[in-house]
This record gives sequence, structure tokens and C-alpha cells, in this order.
Amino acid sequence: MQLSIAGGVREFAAATPAAPAVSDGGRELTFRALDDRSSRLANALLKAGLRTGERVAVLMGNRLEYPEVACGIAKAGLVMVPMNPRQTAAESAYILDHSQARAIVLDDAFAGAVDRLPRTVLSLGPSYEAVLATSPGTDPRVEVDEREPFCVAYTSGTTGRPKGVLISHRSRALTFYAAALEWGLGPGRRTIAVAPMYHGAGFAFGYAPVHTGGTVAMLRAWDPGRLLAMIAETRAQSVFLVPAHAHMLRAHGLGGHDLSSLDTLFFNAAALPRPLKEWVLDAFPGVGVHELYGSTEAGIISDCRPADARRKIGSVGTPWFMTEVRIVEGELFSRSPYLMNGYLGDPAATAACTTEDGFLTSGDVVERDDEGFLYIVDRKKDMIISGGVNVAPREVEEALAAFPGVAEAAVVGLPDERWGERVTAFVVTAPGAAVESARLVEHCRGLLSGAKLPRQIEFVPALPRNAAGKILKRELKEWHASPR
Repeated sequence: MQLSIAGGVREFAAATPAAPAVSDGGRELTFRALDDRSSRLANALLKAGLRTGERVAVLMGNRLEYPEVACGIAKAGLVMVPMNPRQTAAESAYILDHSQARAIVLDDAFAGAVDRLPRTVLSLGPSYEAVLATSPGTDPRVEVDEREPFCVAYTSGTTGRPKGVLISHRSRALTFYAAALEWGLGPGRRTIAVAPMYHGAGFAFGYAPVHTGGTVAMLRAWDPGRLLAMIAETRAQSVFLVPAHAHMLRAHGLGGHDLSSLDTLFFNAAALPRPLKEWVLDAFPGVGVHELYGSTEAGIISDCRPADARRKIGSVGTPWFMTEVRIVEGELFSRSPYLMNGYLGDPAATAACTTEDGFLTSGDVVERDDEGFLYIVDRKKDMIISGGVNVAPREVEEALAAFPGVAEAAVVGLPDERWGERVTAFVVTAPGAAVESARLVEHCRGLLSGAKLPRQIEFVPALPRNAAGKILKRELKEWHASPR
């Protein structure tokens, strides 16, 4: 028997057919309905002439249909290409062309994000429902090897054209089971899809609940108040967030909501700055807080578990289940069943980040303490060289974040005739806070050596982020280079 991301839906449709699998506002799908609708979609795609291994683009936000579309594509032996509704038409065209998608399932609300469509188009709404109604509900069970891709996930393209990451059924099915074990996503458990499901982590933690017999509620768009209300309404027990969500929850406040059902929070995408992690730990007493680390290419690499959350603040923990790590000249490599198959159509890029014995790097510089806990120093490509000294932006960002009134900060190196690069900070202040550059630099002087001090500070209303919540430092450099 081959592992498949459709496997869990099949299993729980038989074991607990009447149990709720997905909810979205007033709509709900049981496992029986999810299994039936995904089979109907699979048959519709096959009837349209798609063949095993061909690709189907998916353009929608978090909504009831996302799990059934992913499952239906898998049942048909096809490969999903998740797309970001925020992309421009040019960016979408590149992904459709590069992936050679033969079909697309889309929410018409995002139709403006594409200007050239594949031959087969399924638009959510009455026409989509009509297609399902006239398609057989028998599972086609098109078999594919578990090491074949279930999706091509495109990277955010922060350093150029996005690359198509080939992720296998085996990789994600094992991720789902391990996530259920670690973060409580199994039968009878309730969670909320907060991060966008078109992103790798958002999909992994939004789909893992249905794969392992739990229930997921869809948060259509990020809103801190709505999330808190949904936790109370759905009695959610386990929720995945990114640090940007925690920033906004802190600014919004938690008062007035019954959060007593919540027992697990897990964070990914970027490191939680010390003040923010301390707030999370204090604001959610009795809730187990995990901080995990990984990438689209490598999957989950490490986890800092609740028992170590406060004593190891700043760490992303120890290697995750079935994962080996290797540190070469400060750069982290990992080997596990979660690794990508490679980059679509780019063997050179694949070879550049992998070793002959199967380790992969995402380009992060780390330190490991005497207990084996990992600390992300920074992205190798983000390292600043100022006056011949290597400066890790994250170290400067941590110092800035410790100053009262600073909500968050991002640090980049900008060209400088004297120093080569000058340390430049972009700072977001908390609502109502008045922060002076001179006092901020003086604060940093007590924490950082001279070469690491910010030479320039710019106050901005917000930091640019991608769908995963990661700060787009390339855009910060572009902001500075262009008139504003």
C-alpha cells in the first residue's frame, strides 16, 4: 500500500463517516461528504482528459473546498500546484507556464490574478457544484508511487524567480502523522486553518487534521478578533500561527474571549523575538507553546517543545522526528523523509543545495549549544559584511525588539562607500509609542559591539511579508533605493 494524501480521508470516511471534517462559517462537511465530493472532483478531472502526473493549479483562499480539491487531485493521480491569490497576473502566468498546469480550480474572486488560463477551468460556485453533481462518486483510486509528487509548491521568490518544489505523498503523509502526534491534530481534536493553505506550512497544518481524523475550521482572512472568537466558538484545542499573528494578537488584546479549550500553540515561518515569545508564554498560561523550524524544501527540521520554551528562548529546539542534522561551517543541513524531491526542471539548483549522501540545506546559519539545541543565527544570504565584520541581522533585530515601544524590526545591509555595507534598521513601533532613533542606538550600544550598531534607522508603518509571514528583505532594500 502506497502512502497518499488522500489516504486519511478514505480511512475516516469508513471509520467515522458522520464526524465533522471541515467547517467554514455556516457550512460543514462530514468525512463521508468530503470523501464523496473529492471523488466526484477526481472523476471530473479525469473525464476532462487529464492523465496521471499532470498538474492542476489551485487558486483560492482558505475555504471549505480546499481540502476536497487537494484530496480529489490526489485521488485522480494528478499533481496540485497551489497558487497565491495575492500574486500579480505576471507572477501567476510564470507559475502556470513553468508548471505546465493543464487545469485550474479557482475562486472567481481571484480571477484577476490570472490572465491566461489552462484549457480546463473549474470555477467554484454553481458551475462547480453542477460538475460534482453529474460526476460519479466512486473513488477512481488512481495509484501513484508514494515517492511521486502530490504537489509543486512554488517558493516565495524573495531572491529571484520562484522555484517549483516537488513534494512527495510520502513526505507530506508522514508530516501529517508526526504533526498529529506532536501538536494534537488527531481524531476528535479541533483546530483552525489560520495560515493560508496555498503556502506549504499553511497546507500542512490545515490539511493534517482531516488526514488524521480531526476537524479543521477555516479562517477566511486574517483578523485577530475573528480568530479569538473562532477559538471560543469551535472550542479549538490546537492552533498554528506565525510570529506576525502573535504581534497582532498582542496589539489587539485577548480580553473578552473564552480560550479555555486551547491547549497547544505552535509557531513557524520566522523566529519569535524574545519579548514576543515571553508575551505568548505569559498571555496563554497552561498552553503548550512549540516553536518549530523548517522550510518548503526540507519540511520540518526541529521543534522547541513546551518543557524548554522558557529556558531556551531563542532556540528552535532539537531535531524533529526522523530527522538528522549536520552543521558545516555554521550552515545547517538536514536529512529526513520530509525532504523535497528537487526543484522542477532545475537540476542545477537541486544539486547546489543537496549533498551526495542525501542532506539538504536551506541556507541558514546556526549555532548549537551543549545540549544540542539549535539557534538560527541568520540566513546565509542575509549576512551583512560591514567593515570586514560579519553581522547577523537577527542579532541586531533582537536587540532592537528589546527596546520599549518597538513592535518589530528588520535589519538589512545597504551599500556604503566606506564600510561596504551599513547596518540599516527598519522599525515598526507599537501603537501610541514614541521612539527616538538616538535612544534606540544608545540602547543597542549596551548589547552590541560597534560594528553591529545600526548606522541608519527608518521608522515604517509595517514590514513587507510573504504568504508565510516571512519578512521580504529584498523589498526593504528596494524601498530604500526608490523615491518614496
